[in-house]
Amino acid sequence: MTFRAIDVLKKAHFIVAEDTRHCKVLLSHYSVQTPVLSLHEHNEKAKTESLIQRLLKGSSLALISDAGTPLISDPGYHLVQEARTAGVTVIPIPGPCAAITALSASGLPTDRFVFEGFLPIKAVARQKHLEKLAQEHRTLVFYEAPHRIREVLKDMNSIFGAERKAVIAREMTKLFETIHGALLGELLTWVEADLNQQRGEIVLMVEGAPTLEQGSDNQSAEKVLEILLQELPVNQAVKLACELTGEKRNKLYKQALEKK
Repeated sequence: MTFRAIDVLKKAHFIVAEDTRHCKVLLSHYSVQTPVLSLHEHNEKAKTESLIQRLLKGSSLALISDAGTPLISDPGYHLVQEARTAGVTVIPIPGPCAAITALSASGLPTDRFVFEGFLPIKAVARQKHLEKLAQEHRTLVFYEAPHRIREVLKDMNSIFGAERKAVIAREMTKLFETIHGALLGELLTWVEADLNQQRGEIVLMVEGAPTLEQGSDNQSAEKVLEILLQELPVNQAVKLACELTGEKRNKLYKQALEKK
């Protein structure tokens, strides 16, 4: 929390919160006594008009979500959109955002990245969406529910490949904050081995696909493998190609099977 945020919460006429019970812990801690109104995904559209009327009559509203920055995979978009349309000034109060907080400590490229929020819940839809992202060169940032993290990692291993770098950031800024990076295959094993890593709020970040320039070495490795396969069995050809090029065995083995 910033001093500015606390000051705004105390001075606003009303606080609009995702969960009024949840936010009262925070408000009590900072001795904020401002009245609280609820706004969540199930009532946002129905309540927006009445909130806009309050604003037009001179009231000030402070919008907060359960954690992090409002609207970032949280309610508030419809309210902000309608407020701006009505000519109401919308002022951002900077604060923590799990995606940015995690990315800054991930060790993955941060100059260009894509925030994907939550993936589709159903497996087929999720897999199709990941297939569309398989050749994305920018760092990928996702939010994920703890009870789905194993299945999501399995899908990413299958679609992105086990050799792609990834980082799990769990419970950012909280007591059990964890940031762990590894190859996707290793990350899945790590999560499956420790139930604690299947709890809390999770940011999952994956390095982008290699660019054409980065992929030139991969093309060379593929050419070496192709030549070796003309004279050697698959296992020997793959082993020798790995030694000669430094390419990952799993990738070359998959290519070898396709060529055979």
